[in-house]
Amino acid sequence: MRKIGLFIAILTIISCKQETTIDYAILSGKIANISAGEFTFNSLDRSIKKTIEVAEDGSFVDTLTVKEGVYIIYDGKNRASVNLNKGDNIEINYDANDFENTLTFSGIGSEINNYLAAKSKKEAELMGEGIGIYLLEEDAYKTKISEIKSSSEALLNASSGVSEDFKAKEKRNINYAYLSMVDKYELYHGHYAKKKDFKVSEGFLNELETITYDNEEDFLASSVYENLVNSHYQKEAAKLAENESVSEDVAFLKTAAKITNETIKNKLVYVNSKYGITYTNELEDFYSAFMAASTNEENKKEITESYNKLKTVAKGMVSPKFEGYENFKGGTTSLDDLKGKFVYVDVWATWCGPCKAEIPFLKEVEAKYHGKNIEFVSISVDVEKDHDKWKAMVSEKELKGIQLFSDKNWESDFVKGYLIKGIPRFILIDPNGNIVSSNAPRPSEKKLIEMFDENNI
Repeated sequence: MRKIGLFIAILTIISCKQETTIDYAILSGKIANISAGEFTFNSLDRSIKKTIEVAEDGSFVDTLTVKEGVYIIYDGKNRASVNLNKGDNIEINYDANDFENTLTFSGIGSEINNYLAAKSKKEAELMGEGIGIYLLEEDAYKTKISEIKSSSEALLNASSGVSEDFKAKEKRNINYAYLSMVDKYELYHGHYAKKKDFKVSEGFLNELETITYDNEEDFLASSVYENLVNSHYQKEAAKLAENESVSEDVAFLKTAAKITNETIKNKLVYVNSKYGITYTNELEDFYSAFMAASTNEENKKEITESYNKLKTVAKGMVSPKFEGYENFKGGTTSLDDLKGKFVYVDVWATWCGPCKAEIPFLKEVEAKYHGKNIEFVSISVDVEKDHDKWKAMVSEKELKGIQLFSDKNWESDFVKGYLIKGIPRFILIDPNGNIVSSNAPRPSEKKLIEMFDENNI
């Protein structure tokens, strides 16, 4: 008996040692009519990025190391949100040609995803297409977004198999989404209804006063809440910028530095600096403000690397070069070919809305300076598969100046040399190939003509 008891005890110990904590999720399914043999899987903050292969019959399966949260899958045409947690085993199925009506989730963890899919579909139905909702007057707008909120709450309450913890967090998230719509109305209505200097009536924004901006749990769990917090401190920064005559990007960092919650502070100063430092016109002040605000050593290291890189493209430094870029009119063009003239560079892409919005203004500036000592160069960073799309757009929109197609899109030496992380980006180079401004004003800005005048162009 003693030997049997000992044997059982040993087996128990071995079994305990063999138990492992599941730190992954399994994602599988089938996508009918997918055009590519893969799709991308990304976390909202893009800290997790992966390409998942799809078989010829549309099926796929992958094991993913995840932390709880929402991820985005994109097949080149459709975008789906997937809530994943460790231990989930979720199957996704849909027809790429009828995404809205065929998307389904099954398996462990599917209940939350079916709720989120239903919520998204209902929101889209109530929001309507295009910008229509933002053209509504205040009362109608409030009624509409209240209806969206109520419908989401009803779907949540009717969902089975969803934990009470998730329901509590999601109910707060639904409320944040509503408040976010309240927050953005003034800007969006003024823009789309073409009401210059539009202001909402007194009391319209009162509901925003119910928000506290130091809830770390919601900040980490809800991108909507994070955006509300960011919006709040952006408004505070705008006041500081006006009162102290400092740039708004530097004012934001100084404002965020006073946030007492370290997690919220570090995230906000980082996300506003990762790309912001590549656009600022106050590099030294911006970097100093970031370093004073952040306590995250990894983030400080990354921003310092960007700062050191950007110092090499400061005013007066030799410009990085583009060499042998395909010219729409035939042959190739390099920066050295244009020496002796100022060069105003527009880095853009056919898919970039803000880039295309600058085209009419760019044409006006080009016409005004035609025949003067300046060349206007537009460099597309479209990927190779969109080469024909680039040629078609240049032709259809009758784009002027020198139209070039970069050699390696975002990986081109010229793009990397200027640390370009967002477009459109405008650069002014002098006749000797030296930098006048690595962040020149856009054609739509009056400051561009002022810069041209200062340089006697």
